[in-house]
Formats: sequence, C-alpha cells, structure tokens
Amino acid sequence: MITEIKGWHVLTAFLLAFGVIIAVNLTLAYQAVRTFPGLEVKNSYVASQTFDADRADQVALEWDVSATLVGNELSLIILKDGRAISPKIDEAIFGRATHVGQDQTPDFAFDGKSLRATVIGGEGNWNLRIKARSDDGTLFQQRVIVETKS
Repeated sequence: MITEIKGWHVLTAFLLAFGVIIAVNLTLAYQAVRTFPGLEVKNSYVASQTFDADRADQVALEWDVSATLVGNELSLIILKDGRAISPKIDEAIFGRATHVGQDQTPDFAFDGKSLRATVIGGEGNWNLRIKARSDDGTLFQQRVIVETKS
C-alpha cells in the first residue's frame, strides 16, 4: 500500500523535529545558567588595576602548592624552599569545577607536612580555591586542581 505524503505530514514532521531541537536547547541553556557558580570578582575593571602587582607579589612568595584527595581526606601541601609551611588560610572552598552544589569549607589542621581536612569527596574533578596570607601579609590566591587518589 502506497500512502501519499500530504502537506500536513510534512508540516507535522517539521514542527516535531524543530520542537525537539528547541526543547533540548532551552533545557541545556537553563541548566547552564542554573548551575553557574557565579562571579569571580564584583568588578573586573577594578580588579584588573592591581592584577599585575598582586601577581608579582604572589610569585615572589615562591610557594609550591598542591592538593590531593584520598578517600575523604583532603591534603593541601604548601612548600617554601622545599619545606612545608602553614600560612593563615583566609578562605578555602573545596568543590566541583562546574557548579557550587557540593561546595564545602574545609577546616584545615597542620600536621607538620601538610594541611589536612576531612571533606565529603569522591571520584571526579575537584578544585580547591584558596586565599592564604604569608607572614608579611601578602595575599596568595589560587585555584588548585585536586589530585584524586584511591
């Protein structure tokens, strides 16, 4: 049996196809906006005025920073001339790179080798955004990609 394709068949197929495309695009756009972590700075122009000087001060500290997650134990290692140090942590946020839904504020304790904290972790990409102060008051801020070990 041969069925003739009429105009309403083509219109229905056209509307269904583009309806699916539009629905998917709207859903993805909504999810992207809903999970966006927010602004890094309130005013990028103001922040840019001191960026180079702040960066030079931070680089002059010569800190080597790394973080690892083993199970639920987060270790933040800050080395100065190869020795572990424990600067004052002004702010630390442990969370996913793409959304703030699992953000946590770790309570670090220095054990002589690293700053350690218990967090709710797991597999995947984790970041640690830290703001720390050196003994002379220099602000050190960095987003550290956390190495996950099993």
